[in-house]
Amino acid sequence: MKKSEEANTASAAAVVGSTQPCAACKILRRRCRENCELGPYFPPMEPLKFTIAHRVFGASNIIKLLQNLPKSQRADAVNSMVYEASARIRDPIYGCAGSIFHLQRQINDLQIELAKAQAEVLRMHCQQANLMTLICKELGQMPEPPMHYHQSLNDHYNIASPQGYYSYSYLFEESNVLEPLWT
Repeated sequence: MKKSEEANTASAAAVVGSTQPCAACKILRRRCRENCELGPYFPPMEPLKFTIAHRVFGASNIIKLLQNLPKSQRADAVNSMVYEASARIRDPIYGCAGSIFHLQRQINDLQIELAKAQAEVLRMHCQQANLMTLICKELGQMPEPPMHYHQSLNDHYNIASPQGYYSYSYLFEESNVLEPLWT
């Protein structure tokens, strides 16, 4: 068990051991015993946690489930039950599955948007290459393209680039400043 879970369980047990009943016993209006099965997981300061789980699963089912689990897994089981019960209250038909479906749809939409953005970037690279080719033809120069740049685009976009697709951006570096086309 993690230290934080041990501390929470110990503090909840200390509170249960005092005069206050656990949230489960208080809501069920029963006497909270010293070895209450629900006390460590439903402390008196969190009554909503038990109310939500009780509304969907029922107290007897919660107790049976906890008794069938090792003590190290009970806190996680209670948290899962409370989460599922909250989802069932919000969406009685689908519960957690509805939340999962909604998140998967968001992922798919974002993947489509990312693919469109990558296609736009590739289109802009092709436009730049075509523009540079035209500029070089206008100036009567046709320098050799840097192959490392050509290969890095193929690797980055995982595609084979069209014939004649080269970048001439190195022409605009400070050492290779071209004269302006307009005069």
